[in-house]
Amino acid sequence: MRRVPRTLHTLRIRRRLSAAGLLLLAAAVLPGVTPGPAAAAAGPAAAAAASAPSAPSATFRDAGSSLDLTVAAASGAPGYTLRIDRSPFRITTLRGGDAGPTVMATTAGQAGSSGPADFLTASGWATATAVRQARWADGVLDLTLATTAAGDTVDYRITPAADRYRTTWSIAGPAPATQVAAHYTTASAGHWYGQGETPNSYQPWPLDTGSVRDTSMAPAEYLMTEPFWFTQRGSGLWVDTHDVMDVSMNSLTPGVFGYALTGSSAMDATVFVERTARDVYQDYLGITGPPAQVRATKQEFAQPLWNTWAQFYTSVTEDGVLSYAQGLHDAGVPAQAIQVDDGWMTHYGDFAFNSKFPSPKTLSDRIHALGDKFGLWVTLWINNDADDYAYAAQHGYLLRSKSDPSKPCSVSWWNGTAGIVDLANPAARAWYTGQLTNLQQTYGVDGFKFDTRFFDESCAAYPGYSALDYLTLGAQLTSQFDQQGAGVRIHWTGSQKYGFVTRQVDKGTGWPYLRSAVAQNLAISTVGYPFIETDMIGGSLGQPPATKDVLVRWAQAASAMPLMYSSTSPLGVSNPYGSQSYDRQTVALYTAAVKLHERLAPYVQKQVARAERSGEPIMKPLFFDFPGDQAGYTVSDEWLLGDDLLAAPVLADSATRAVHLPPGRWYDTVHHRVLTGPADLPSFSADLDQTPLFVRLGTPDTGALISALAPAATRP
Repeated sequence: MRRVPRTLHTLRIRRRLSAAGLLLLAAAVLPGVTPGPAAAAAGPAAAAAASAPSAPSATFRDAGSSLDLTVAAASGAPGYTLRIDRSPFRITTLRGGDAGPTVMATTAGQAGSSGPADFLTASGWATATAVRQARWADGVLDLTLATTAAGDTVDYRITPAADRYRTTWSIAGPAPATQVAAHYTTASAGHWYGQGETPNSYQPWPLDTGSVRDTSMAPAEYLMTEPFWFTQRGSGLWVDTHDVMDVSMNSLTPGVFGYALTGSSAMDATVFVERTARDVYQDYLGITGPPAQVRATKQEFAQPLWNTWAQFYTSVTEDGVLSYAQGLHDAGVPAQAIQVDDGWMTHYGDFAFNSKFPSPKTLSDRIHALGDKFGLWVTLWINNDADDYAYAAQHGYLLRSKSDPSKPCSVSWWNGTAGIVDLANPAARAWYTGQLTNLQQTYGVDGFKFDTRFFDESCAAYPGYSALDYLTLGAQLTSQFDQQGAGVRIHWTGSQKYGFVTRQVDKGTGWPYLRSAVAQNLAISTVGYPFIETDMIGGSLGQPPATKDVLVRWAQAASAMPLMYSSTSPLGVSNPYGSQSYDRQTVALYTAAVKLHERLAPYVQKQVARAERSGEPIMKPLFFDFPGDQAGYTVSDEWLLGDDLLAAPVLADSATRAVHLPPGRWYDTVHHRVLTGPADLPSFSADLDQTPLFVRLGTPDTGALISALAPAATRP
């Protein structure tokens, strides 16, 4: 990828958006624009074609046992050679030409678990075995591949461009395919990143250091996922699909990464070949586009949202919320909103307060009197026992069943069996929006935490709409309301442009979950979602409340992230899963972490503006800025906030930790000294009242950061 000034790079990214991409963008921003099949049909694929520079000089050579397709280096692209082994069929990608290093390679293994081009028929899994024919014409290489299925062949096309190549393939023969899959050897590309959240209890970083399996990865999945991966060696992979994927890293076969499209008979994937991992990320942002706007206020970036979930779970009451909010206020713990989570509705899907909240307007008024906004948790799931279910079903407001369109679709979620409000139905959308507006007008509710899916693949889309359209519909709906820093979990290629805050899935309350929260923020950031926060500080997940040290260290880590998302009060907590008393020091240290975050707010706002211009992550791995520092590719517990602040908080039950400093001169804010990297500090000391933060020297932000992080006695 060419190294260009940031101003020019921003223009380049925006020009990559296709007409379909602009239509989807307008649909997200302008309430009067409705998405539909035309927008869904083009979108990312058209943007990818527009963003891919053409191959300046591609040559093809038949070397007997292999076929070599070479694209020369040009315009900052490093060039590459595809070495296609005839038998067994395999594609090895070499950067810089046929003598260059391998940056990605397909497998040549077993059908269904490690084959290079696998497909499922009624007879089981089959795979491509050998090149039967090859034809190079008009800048495209067409292959016919023999397979393990009698009579079936694979029509495999490779279309090269300067910094990437596209592979499209399908099955020809008597046995129809219902799934297609591809597999790569992980070691061929170094370490792997991307995908976003994984179903694992603990997020691996890099991705290949763990065993990952997601059998339902798709646009409607609750996890924040993307069909995009990138690697240490400057290669990457994007799968252009809206299908449900079955993704595996070291799970089906150790040392193999693979994915299957579970409802498709054809594959469309692009492999990127760049010099660095960061370059591949920028290529993907050229397809998705950066955030079109930021859907959080400056105050929401500067001060925490306090949500009641981990403090009370569903045992939340009106008196409990008042005591919670008043206690934080009296202790001087900053807050911008108090948000009542699950537990206030009469039934899931009924927009009425239950008996635990006898005076909700009084509650709202009391919260406002403290200087905080008041918010509620809501969902699009309407449980079968809700009063609103019969009404919504009778009026056709729920997604329909695929098998019997005369009936509402029935789905299971963590709170029971429900229907989902069909946002593609204008009447249903107006009804649902009216429920929320009524809560605002009647009770003084300022905003909402949307905790929901907007579609389920087991349901039928509204006539004229696709499953992907429901992402735009969800963005349209939720953008009408203040999300109070809780954000919305909308994802998949192109969703980056909505600019929502992203909160993680629930984490437990112990040290491993804190470390996982850091790794997961890095994973979400580097698939294009810069406005991130961990799960509630201190965790939740129905586990006993966090210990004092976990709570404090979590708050300290979150203070050097884009947003802080709080629940467990440092004054103490009692919920159905346990109780925990905290001392005055806990309150003081938690408050100090929040105030540090407030002092960093001007710097964070500069990063927010940059992210909006270019899609640059705010919280990012060390190797994004220091690609030549090999040690940075495996650091999972440090990050850069912007370019000039390195955070290495303590994430374990210890007063010391190992710290890796990348190249450059860094000011150590704990020990007040200048350090020169690259350097490894194996036993960096940091007591419970200290957060290891390092300011890069010699930049325009150096002075302001050192001042913001200085001890209170020395600050102006």
